[in-house]
Amino acid sequence: MEIDYSNIKVIGFDADDTLWVNETYFRDAEEAFGKLLSQFETKNKIDQELFKMELQNLPIYGYGIKGFVLSMVEMALELSNNTVSNATIQSILEIGKEMINKPVELLDGVEKVLKTLSEQYRLIVITKGDLLDQERKLKQSGLLDYFHHIEVVSDKKEENYSNLLNHLKINPAEFLMVGNSLKSDVLPLIHINAQAIHVPFHTTWVHEQVTEQDKNGKTYKTIQALTDLLEVLK
Repeated sequence: MEIDYSNIKVIGFDADDTLWVNETYFRDAEEAFGKLLSQFETKNKIDQELFKMELQNLPIYGYGIKGFVLSMVEMALELSNNTVSNATIQSILEIGKEMINKPVELLDGVEKVLKTLSEQYRLIVITKGDLLDQERKLKQSGLLDYFHHIEVVSDKKEENYSNLLNHLKINPAEFLMVGNSLKSDVLPLIHINAQAIHVPFHTTWVHEQVTEQDKNGKTYKTIQALTDLLEVLK
């Protein structure tokens, strides 16, 4: 079924893994963390327990690298029965600093897409994560001039989107969200009568994955690259 985007006036973009690379660095960090704690548990067990710890800590720390690092430290203490060395804790902190200092790697065609669409639509960024880190990445990306508004939210649920669109005086029927996560960037928008386009990234955090039942009956388009957006909206 063809979806009509002719009434769209405002387009929202997710940031991490939609505009630039992000999740890949978390996977690399998990790999390094697993090696650091290999004397205490298997790699698979460490991954499972770290994920559980991250979910447990989300209401406290929120999304982003800093909360991830704190979860790694807590997990190291737990798996080692509080015997982990100071040197290992220091290594975990260095993993976090390395993640924060990663250069911003734009995904293919991002600037071309934003430059083209900004001539016809109002563009905004809606992203989760640590405020300081996201501000840094946006500044380093060189993309700030294309956006009318930047919003770093604590979560991406229907209520978060509804409150933001209401605050910005945007009619949901005139709003399109573009992002790599079905759970965060697509399904909540469908539920508030806005439009959404899914642009999958090659790796997705387990917490962001959805079931077939979650997707059933929802109308949205999936494109393989952000540059395909120009064809969809022409």
